[in-house]
Amino acid sequence: MALKWVLPALLAGAQGALAAEPLYVRNLSPVAGLLGLPAQRSADISPAGQFDLALHGSIASHYVVEAKTGEFLNLDGETSRLALEARYALGDNWDLQLEVPWLEHSGGSLDSLIDKWHDFWGMSDGGRSDAEQDLLNYTYLGADNFSLVEDGSGLGDTSLSLSYRFLADRNSAAAVVAGYKFATGDEDEFLGSGAADAYLALRFSGDHNGDLPLRWHGQLGYLYAGESELIETIQERHLWFAGLGLDWRIGESWSVLGQVDAHAAPADSDIKGIGDAAIMLSVGARWRFAESWVLDVSLVEDIQVETAPDVVFQAGVRWRR
Repeated sequence: MALKWVLPALLAGAQGALAAEPLYVRNLSPVAGLLGLPAQRSADISPAGQFDLALHGSIASHYVVEAKTGEFLNLDGETSRLALEARYALGDNWDLQLEVPWLEHSGGSLDSLIDKWHDFWGMSDGGRSDAEQDLLNYTYLGADNFSLVEDGSGLGDTSLSLSYRFLADRNSAAAVVAGYKFATGDEDEFLGSGAADAYLALRFSGDHNGDLPLRWHGQLGYLYAGESELIETIQERHLWFAGLGLDWRIGESWSVLGQVDAHAAPADSDIKGIGDAAIMLSVGARWRFAESWVLDVSLVEDIQVETAPDVVFQAGVRWRR
């Protein structure tokens, strides 16, 4: 192996899971965001007694206007989300993770910037440049009806998960995780679904079989969604979710990250924005700026158009004791 790849590999081994997490990505679309679909994370488990804290911040811009026979959907607005994540290693192969989010739905301020971005590249904007800017309007008319036109913020749905690493060797790990989302958010303000969700997932992490300093992460899981009054008639209760991420070490302190996340449609609808499976593509960079600290910045796009926000800007910091 070439010397220039040896140092990053050794550093990755020394810093372990702290330096090799996938990007934290959730679908913040107003309907899909109600569900307890988990973000990807490493299958690695820290040594017993290790404590991690992370803070994840996201700003998402939405614009979907679609009508089908008997249905109409309008999602126009901006979601800000700040999530505190605490993780504690109960044993060498077990850890417990708690996540507490805070959300805000508003008209926001990104519409002008996004319109200029689309114009610069000559990209289609789905009609958003013709709509009033920085307006909040989440409306669905059909078998169910909902409407949110006033800004709202507050505590979202908290979640708790337990991970067990059943496979660990020098270069790879696999884990099973069980999670539960509590109904702590106000559903009338789209801060939560108003119901509890539960999920099971398999996760893996492993080094690339080659000379490149790459580490892969993936997850595949099933979510049972509690009944939400917002979409109770059209809601899908049984959902799959999956993801695949890549961490490419490009130096002692830096990584480039790429990731795909997907999940089943949250509703039984002919409208694409809520009735099609979501696929999101994320790209980002990671800076290990101190021994116990990591900073991530990333951008998320809806490559299955309208099933996720138009764009999400993200940043996160992680600390390990």
